[in-house]
Formats: sequence, structure tokens, C-alpha cells
Amino acid sequence: MDARLERAAELKEDLIEFVFEAEGDLAVALEAYVATQPHRGEQFDRAERDLVIDTFLIEGKVGEKTPMDLFLESRPELSESERNLVRGWQRSFTSLFAVSQNLPEGFELMNWLTAKNYTVKPNNERAREEMASFKQGEILLTRIAPVTETYWMFSGPCTQMGSLGKPKLAVAIGNFKDKYRKHLYSDAPELLEQAWQSVEQYHENFLEFFGSEEVTMPGYQLSKKITEFQEVMTKKRLTAAGIDESKSLSELAQEAGVDEEEIKAAAASAGADSKSIDQMFDPQQAGKMVTPKIELPAELKKAEQVTVLAHPRWGQMFLPTYSRFKTLLEAEDWQTVEGAEKLVRKYLEDPAINVFIWRRLAQQYPTGMEKLLQGVLGRPDFTLKQDLDALMKEFNKPLEPELPEIASVPVHLHDLFQEAITEVSKSQSKSKGNKKTAKGFQRS
Repeated sequence: MDARLERAAELKEDLIEFVFEAEGDLAVALEAYVATQPHRGEQFDRAERDLVIDTFLIEGKVGEKTPMDLFLESRPELSESERNLVRGWQRSFTSLFAVSQNLPEGFELMNWLTAKNYTVKPNNERAREEMASFKQGEILLTRIAPVTETYWMFSGPCTQMGSLGKPKLAVAIGNFKDKYRKHLYSDAPELLEQAWQSVEQYHENFLEFFGSEEVTMPGYQLSKKITEFQEVMTKKRLTAAGIDESKSLSELAQEAGVDEEEIKAAAASAGADSKSIDQMFDPQQAGKMVTPKIELPAELKKAEQVTVLAHPRWGQMFLPTYSRFKTLLEAEDWQTVEGAEKLVRKYLEDPAINVFIWRRLAQQYPTGMEKLLQGVLGRPDFTLKQDLDALMKEFNKPLEPELPEIASVPVHLHDLFQEAITEVSKSQSKSKGNKKTAKGFQRS
């Protein structure tokens, strides 16, 4: 282990010890930070706890300062080089990595979320021994921190997930997106910016098609309209890519003097579904463009009414009970409405009912909302102006939007998800062929 890596390990241990031994505001901030983090089951397992604490060291807040800032203030004897080393950990991030190569002192890892590569080294002998079994192709959930311009170190726990097939890897990435949404593109701000721009563009397309940011209709009707909407968007993307939708892709390839793969690449970069692109080259499909079919969940398709709310940052929200909730707010006495308290509790506890929805309803029905929450919560002094944001925090609702599901994803992730779907579909078809009486997915 070189001297800089050894010193990085020592400073990291000092920082952890500083936080654990702290009292007062820093201790309170750590407890509050841990309490707001999602985890499996009722309690954190050890790896989850250690990962949360490692993240807190850099991202936690004590007033306007981070624990790292306070640590540096407490250590005036540190050299400027050591201070720069610690400050560099502001670039630390959590992600899913694939082991690309085993190196004499560490590993070459690829961040699956951004396809960026890193040389990463364990910073102590125990970690080196534990990681000796890592094999090429294995997936790791871990956090890394820079040591020099050329290599990084493992920071916090490293969860070994094994070699995952494409379907399981796609599921792992989906779970990561749900749990660590803030870390999706931590090392690629340009991808994050593109993703946010795609959300804004989607919103503009939504308004152009539906004519409003709030739409309510029966579920089955909404399902048809969403499919039409997606078809219009796909046609626009293909047009933007210079592809004539009135012709089959085989004809386009012939006219342009290029092969099918180049046309497929152009269509994929424009946002078209890879499976649909392949269908477009099918002779039986010649002369018409095939667009991906977007399905609403079955419970929404069957719903008597579904309201869609659209926002350029929060994305699109599908709410089968929105009209019922507005009925509560319009009622002279909400207690006369059957199931009122249960519905309010659901809106508070359901992560899908975000702050945007609450703020929108509070703006439209300020008096009704205030009375409703005063009664359901048993807080007669509750006011929207002073207490609504605190209530949202109490129920772990982020006050700022997180990247919505409709955001674009890098091409390599799009390809992975499509290939995973294809593998699952083939597996399901094979299972049905072998067991004709079986329905749905079967567990082996």
C-alpha cells in the first residue's frame, strides 16, 4: 500500500471516530439523518447502517456545514495536502459496479449507471483479504472515494452481489434507482442534466397532447390515450432522427445506401424501442411503423376514474383517488365522508403521493385542507403555512423533486433493460411450452 493510500485510510478512520464521539448538534444531525434513510425491514442491517454513516460524513448537514467541514476545523495541524485529500471526498459516491479486471493492488470497476471506469483499491489489509475472492464480472454495491487523480479507494462497506444475469442485473439497477435515486448519475452530471431535460420535454409533449396539466378520465380510456400519446412521441423522435415513418426500415436502408444496423442505431438514439425496431424490419410489417405499447397497471385500467397530474420536474402522477380526496376538501364536514381518515392516512404514508400533490391541493383548498389535517392528526393548532413542510418531512416525503421514472436513461441501460425483458419473455414462453397448464411465472 502506498503512503498516500495509507494516510487516506488513517484520516478516514479519524473522521469516523470524530463523528461517533461527537455530542450536541452533530450527534443530533446523525440520528436525524439515519432516521430518514430507507432500509429493508424494521432495522438497518450492518452493511446498510455503515453505508448510511459513510454517506453522512460527506453529505450530512449540521447547520450549513458538513461533518467533514467540522472535522477539518477541529484538526488545524493537518497539512494542506491532507486537507485537499479529505476535501476530495466530496466526490465520493455510491453505485453498482462491475468488476472489469483484477489488479495487483485492487480492481478496475465499471459504474453500471454511467459506464465510467475506475481503478479502486482497498485501504486496509482486512479489506484486501475479504476482497481477494472478487471475480471479473461480479456486481458490487459500494461507495468509492478519490485518493489521487488516477485511483480511488473503497469507502464504507462493499456488498458482493455475485455474477448476475441480465434480468437480475436489471432488477438490481431498478432497486438501486428506487433506494439511491440521488446517486444515479453522481459521477456524470452531464447525464443527469440530459435526464432532467428529457423530463421537461416529456412535460411539454404531454401538455401539447392533452391540453392540460391535470386530466381525469376512466382508466380504460386513459390507457388508450396514453398509448396514442406514446405513438405521437415516437413519431416525433423518428422524424427528428431523419427517419421517414411512412416507409419500412428495409426500404429506408436501401434508399440511403446503409445497412440495417445503422438505421437501427439512429432509431434507438432517437428513443425508439429496440424490439419494435426489429419488428420494423420484418417483411410482414413492411409499410407500417410499429411503436412500443405502453400499459397502465391493471388496477389503474380498471379504475372508474384516474387523474393524471403533470409537472416539468415532478413528472407524471397517476391517482385513482384524487377526485375522492378533493371531495373531502370540498365537504362542509369531512367526517361525514365514508373512509375519509383512511384516505388521508394513505396519502400521508404512500411515497407515491409526493409533496407536489399536497402543495397543489393545499393551494386550491387551503381552508379545507387545514381543517382536514387538524382533525385527522388531532392537531388543532396545525397551519399549512407553518406546518405543512414539516409534516411532509415527518412522513419522509422529499421537499424537492427527485428524478422521475419517465426520465431518459443512458443507451447502455436502455439496452440492458430491453435484453432483460427479451430473456424473461423467452424463458416464460419456454416454461409455458413445457408446462401447458401453468400460468404466469413459475418458481423453480
